[in-house]
Amino acid sequence: MSETDTMRVVRFMEPRRPFALRAVSVPSPGPDQVRVRVAACGVCRTDLHLRDGLLDLGKRDFTVGHEISGTIESCGDNVPAQWQGKRVVIYYYIGCGLCRYCRSGEEYLCPTPKAQPGFSSDGGYAENIVVPLRNCVPLPDNVDMAEAAPMGCAGSTAVHAGKMAEICPGEWVVINGAGGVGMAVVQYARYAGGRVIAVGMGAERMALARQLGAEYTIDAAEVPDVAARVAEITGEGADVVFELVGTSATMKAAITMLRRRGRMVMIGYTAEDFHVHPVELIVREITVRGSVGSSLEDLYEAIDLLARGVIQSPVARRHSLEEFETALSEVQDGELPGRVVLLP
Repeated sequence: MSETDTMRVVRFMEPRRPFALRAVSVPSPGPDQVRVRVAACGVCRTDLHLRDGLLDLGKRDFTVGHEISGTIESCGDNVPAQWQGKRVVIYYYIGCGLCRYCRSGEEYLCPTPKAQPGFSSDGGYAENIVVPLRNCVPLPDNVDMAEAAPMGCAGSTAVHAGKMAEICPGEWVVINGAGGVGMAVVQYARYAGGRVIAVGMGAERMALARQLGAEYTIDAAEVPDVAARVAEITGEGADVVFELVGTSATMKAAITMLRRRGRMVMIGYTAEDFHVHPVELIVREITVRGSVGSSLEDLYEAIDLLARGVIQSPVARRHSLEEFETALSEVQDGELPGRVVLLP
């Protein structure tokens, strides 16, 4: 394949404009890089935030998509030949390599990253992508490519947030938001020994949450006071609440449903403000933490959990690249019990 060949991609042009299907040149890998033939790319709610302008890293005209699986089909200089043909999932942070965060393996906090595939540089709504070999996590043969792709974000984000929450066996853990990341957190929290309460909307999603390990589910469309129901189940309140919905009402409810010394972990991006009186935090010694992305090691752990069957990655819809608008609409609606992926 030569650099003059073309491939199909879906491009972000600028905020508050539709993504665009384009033909661009197929890139060639440079030193320490590989070209991956994309097998699947998850459609993440963050992609919608790029389009609506909530997340704007200042870059324009790049290929969208950051939950990527595929097969290495071309290796650049310095890449051992045995990587050719390897199945991989791609880690989407490429840090500067020099700051204190990169030096400690925390590229997701790098203030000046070299690239973020799908966020500020070319991602996986494409037939091919070029990335550093370091960003390729090997995928065992027993794992479906479409199921593996969302682990690049949803699965690894869940592992990272779960570690930050420091869940202890027997603790009550509420996951407020039963989307792709939420379902992964449900499973990680159960794996860590937590007693899991999943909060979401819709009978199908609640059934899936129970299937994936939730001990209790609360359909927010049917229960007017979620915090009161959590208190009823737990006695005093939750030890940990993961907040993924991102409305002022759900964030306030998350604080309300915590017991004394409870921990709130905020994951979901939001345009709304979070308001809490300091006294409420002080007298109950509440901890509020943010959690963004994941480390490369978190992705390795997520893939290991998937391969061992500890975490499942249910896929509800598989679409061609040309059907990206349909896929985005399905994610926007938030009704499917499972992930949506593109198959370039």
